[in-house]
Amino acid sequence: MSDVVATGGGLSDVAVRIARPSADLRAAEEFWVEGAGLKVLWRVQPGGGAEHALLMVGAPGARWHLELVEDPRTLAEHPPSAEDLLVFYLGAEVPAPWVERLLTHGGQRVAARNPYWDQWGLTIRDPDGYLLVLSTRAWDPQSA
Repeated sequence: MSDVVATGGGLSDVAVRIARPSADLRAAEEFWVEGAGLKVLWRVQPGGGAEHALLMVGAPGARWHLELVEDPRTLAEHPPSAEDLLVFYLGAEVPAPWVERLLTHGGQRVAARNPYWDQWGLTIRDPDGYLLVLSTRAWDPQSA
């Protein structure tokens, strides 16, 4: 990997894990699975070497996943900021039934700190205080 990093190549094929602490893993799972529609990819309970319960959710086949670790103390010590965003670039209008599902399963619609996100989508706060932006914009990695 050091040769890949040194030359600046190959990172487009790297898998990404976004890890966050959670105060209540059950509430987080309800939001991300029932609300957002992600799938449970892996789950670990405390014991057998694991200090905390852990849940990985994502879209099957995607090269990214969200890891949620039940750790209320860490979340309290390092609460999410207005810039802790996970952005889904939909390239289309945000489906109203999806927003309703997110709200029904623990989300809260909030105004974004940056008005750009309000212009190009909407922002939902998850049960742990992190922000999910559903953007109507498309992201073209070829033009970035």
